[in-house]
Amino acid sequence: MLSLWLDFILFQLLLSYVRTEWPTPKLSNIQLLGLFPDSLNTSQPTVLSVHSNAMFKAAVILSQQYNITIEGQFIGYQSVKTGGKVITALGNTCSFISSSNIVGIVGPALSAESNYISPFAAQVGIPIISYASTYPGLSDRNTYPSFYRTVPSDNIAALAIAKLFMKFNWTSCIIIYQNDEFGSGGAQAISETFRNNNLSVINMIAFDINTHSIRGDLKSLLTESSTRIVILWASTNYASLVLEYALQSDVLGPQFTWILSANIPLETFNKTFYEKLNGMLIIEPVVGSVVNEPINTTLLNEAYRIWQQYEPESFPGINNVSYYALFAFDSTWLLIQSLKQLCSIHNNTNNNHSSCTEFIGNSFCFNRSFVNSNSFYNIINNIQYLGVSGSIQFTKNITDRISGIYYVSRNIQLFSNGLRSVPVLVWSYTDDWILHSSTSVIVWPGNSLITPSGYASLAGVYLRIAVTEAAPFTMVTQITDSSGQIQTKLIGYVPELIELLRVKMGFIPIITLVVNQTFNDIVNSVANNAYDMFVAQTTITATRRQKVAFSSSIFDNSLRVLIRKESNNNVDLFSYLTPFSTQLWITLLGACVYAAFLICLLEREQNPALQNKSTVSLISMSMWYSIGTIVGYGVDFHVVTACGRILTVGLYILSLVCVAAYTANLASDLTISKSQDIIDGIDDIKNGKIAFSRVGILVGSSLEDYYLREISGGNKNFHPMGTKQEVYDDLLNHVIDASIMDAGIAEYITSNIYCNLTVVGTDFERSAFGIVYQKLWQYEQILDINILSLRESGSLDTLKRKWFQATFCSQSSDLSQAMTLVSMSGLFFTFGIISIIALVFFIWKERFHIRKYMGHLIYPNRSEFK
Repeated sequence: MLSLWLDFILFQLLLSYVRTEWPTPKLSNIQLLGLFPDSLNTSQPTVLSVHSNAMFKAAVILSQQYNITIEGQFIGYQSVKTGGKVITALGNTCSFISSSNIVGIVGPALSAESNYISPFAAQVGIPIISYASTYPGLSDRNTYPSFYRTVPSDNIAALAIAKLFMKFNWTSCIIIYQNDEFGSGGAQAISETFRNNNLSVINMIAFDINTHSIRGDLKSLLTESSTRIVILWASTNYASLVLEYALQSDVLGPQFTWILSANIPLETFNKTFYEKLNGMLIIEPVVGSVVNEPINTTLLNEAYRIWQQYEPESFPGINNVSYYALFAFDSTWLLIQSLKQLCSIHNNTNNNHSSCTEFIGNSFCFNRSFVNSNSFYNIINNIQYLGVSGSIQFTKNITDRISGIYYVSRNIQLFSNGLRSVPVLVWSYTDDWILHSSTSVIVWPGNSLITPSGYASLAGVYLRIAVTEAAPFTMVTQITDSSGQIQTKLIGYVPELIELLRVKMGFIPIITLVVNQTFNDIVNSVANNAYDMFVAQTTITATRRQKVAFSSSIFDNSLRVLIRKESNNNVDLFSYLTPFSTQLWITLLGACVYAAFLICLLEREQNPALQNKSTVSLISMSMWYSIGTIVGYGVDFHVVTACGRILTVGLYILSLVCVAAYTANLASDLTISKSQDIIDGIDDIKNGKIAFSRVGILVGSSLEDYYLREISGGNKNFHPMGTKQEVYDDLLNHVIDASIMDAGIAEYITSNIYCNLTVVGTDFERSAFGIVYQKLWQYEQILDINILSLRESGSLDTLKRKWFQATFCSQSSDLSQAMTLVSMSGLFFTFGIISIIALVFFIWKERFHIRKYMGHLIYPNRSEFK
């Protein structure tokens, strides 16, 4: 580590004190101005400034070596170090434009400088092409008509980062940004792009570049968030400072995955922190050669040759040149090629022999104006060639290049000799994110090869979990342990769900059975941090969401009406007559008498069964035929006349309809009488079929909210209940007649515990149960994902079948269709009356024989009974 540090200091000293030997630009009236961010005579030159300045000069000198001239003159250059200060950059630019024939500007590197110098360049009418300003606002062609850039905009970087999140199934992040145009613009671009791609930015934290401090407590801001992905949008020097703060707060690996927007000097960190830095990602724009796309290698090699010739001490080797230096070369070469085309076209079409680089106005910079500025812009908008960074092409609509845009993702990996930044992924519009090479391997924080989830982990975290007793969700039972001690154990749907989640997420549950509190009270306790979670049959409602947050559904719910079973003790002896009305029975009787009269009239002369009969017998036989035919039984004689047969057809039709209607109505009436309840469902409660004071409602529950909202209009006219047990007891003791209950609990209770209670009507008010936790809980995402995983795997359905489909109470009385003796007693009573009538008639008819027989029995020797 010491040797690396000494090497770094030696490099800085060499850059500071070495005398460069760049050739003095030939005296020329045609010059390009280069703006670079280092301060003048700085003792700590930056790679960005040194490399970009070298490639800028190399491009101008190469144009001279290629004998590119403008109206017989070589193109010259002026190089300015701005120190990263807007006023310095603007002042130097104005000074050189006033004293020299500056026809184009390369730079500046910083977005803040470009924001001010670009309008000034538009005023003068000369193009300004930046090699490092990425602020998204600079893409507006209407605001910045003379601005161009060869470096991709942060809008593209934001898209590339969003694609990276989708590749690894990350859904959210925290952004730390430096508070200037570059930082705020990049953070805003990422936020908007994430929103358009259904990703979220949980928080945006500013790093003050003036005070070099984080706004807020970094540790709490990160650890209390649900996401574990941090995007650091800052330049190299500020990124290093932020990472120092992160190391002090212990919010790097392995808990957090950091994504940086700039390379950092890894050798400046203490070796003891290497494991914390291991696994970070760096996203930066690159040139085409990195992604195996074509570049102009001839120009690149010539530029390197010139650089090594005139400033060999700063040349880092062809594999270590900053990509921004290549963007600077392309910016310079773009101006040279465009200027060459401008003057070629101008000299061929202009008859007054004016200069293609002519300015009008006095020498003061703000009063000067380039005559052929519009033509110059049009040439840049339409030029296309292969540069050292890739394809160069622009359009008139935006200031950004539209081709040759690539990004690389570098992975900071720990090796035996220290940390190294290893390229692992590359991105372009056509290929999205792909491996940099077939052997590329991403090492994640904690030296893991498993992609991090992106959200806070619950592994090893103690969770205070509140539950409440309600069968079958949570029930208390007594068990005997191996030592013979009796212990209390919680069983049911909720304890088993908690155990499934514990196994999947690794948290340590501290479960508290809460008694004598309403659900709303417990929800308030969670909101006040008395518990971390409340796991029960808690309905997700809008009112509760104002205080707490809910997980995904752990149980799909609805409501049912709970009542007690009523036994019907009323005996109706003539219930079998109810299928027909009294008028219909009278009409049927009249029809029988009428048909009997017609049979007697039509058949008595020709039908042997009716011939030689007394009037009484004739009437009886006719009635017998009429009744037997109508009820479908049949009789022991047949009609013989055509008129009789026609009448019989009418009786058959009457029989067909009446018997079918009677059978259907009788079955329906008997079924209804078996299932007669005090109410049929929620509509009867709403319509006041029972007194509202006889409806029991749990106070402080979602059931009360439903009642007040849907039934009473806010009037608490119900019978207040404290616990579910009170509801069951009061129903059985006739204190209340009905209650509203969650469907799962109601069905379980009526099937397994209280067999004298039942549910009526269909379910209503569908809702869901969720786990309650505080708003903005950092573990919200991982909990939801694991609940959805349990649902998708069928584990929740398995729990539901285990605890809700068991049946202890016999359901035979409700399901059987057999008629009871009570329901049919009237029919047998009628039969008995009819049989008695038949017996009385028999006795009356045989009265003389009976009298004689009884006399023989009483007086066997009396002659008058012989």
